[in-house]
Amino acid sequence: MSEKTPSRYWTRFIGADGKWRRLKRRPQGEGKQRPPREDEQRPPGEDLAVLRSGLGRPAGTVFAVVPFYTSPIDDHAARRGEVSAEQAAEHVALALFGLHQQGQDSPMHKPGLSVGRALRRLRQSGRFAEEALDRRVTATVNATSVSSFAYRLRGLVDQLRSQGIPLDYDLLLKDVLDWHHADGRQRVRRRWGLAYFDWSSPSTADAQSVES
Repeated sequence: MSEKTPSRYWTRFIGADGKWRRLKRRPQGEGKQRPPREDEQRPPGEDLAVLRSGLGRPAGTVFAVVPFYTSPIDDHAARRGEVSAEQAAEHVALALFGLHQQGQDSPMHKPGLSVGRALRRLRQSGRFAEEALDRRVTATVNATSVSSFAYRLRGLVDQLRSQGIPLDYDLLLKDVLDWHHADGRQRVRRRWGLAYFDWSSPSTADAQSVES
């Protein structure tokens, strides 16, 4: 990605602590001397619907989604009528966030909670057969194209959504971006495998569970 990471759509509403951002509002009319009210800043349902319209569609082909892109334009790619790998990865992340956040009261972007760790929490929830989930995760990391990886991610995100389990969408975007290259895919597989099967020491695993 670019040297200076752009502020992504989800960070407009969700802070570094994984909670909704709050905006102070001065009371109108009578009672102006009352302290300001803090309102949670949540993504509008209309926005989420637009983001979901990008599911399964190539980046740049859904005009309503394009204004949500924050990745810098690659001039060389643009002259060829193409989007950059970063824009393509952001498109996938935006669409999945729109799906994940749909109907959820809690933020589904959780800084620091990688996809592998989120899927481990799903595995530990007991709501899905471990063997079946293992197969789905394996099929996802065995995808040989970005479109196939994104398609299989969609199923996993839907399962996370059903249990209200968030993940870090900045890290997911990086995973999708890395998936554009063979060596990047290997890095993602290692990251997911180490987190999903949790080969850390018991004390470290317990600490991570508390943090999540």
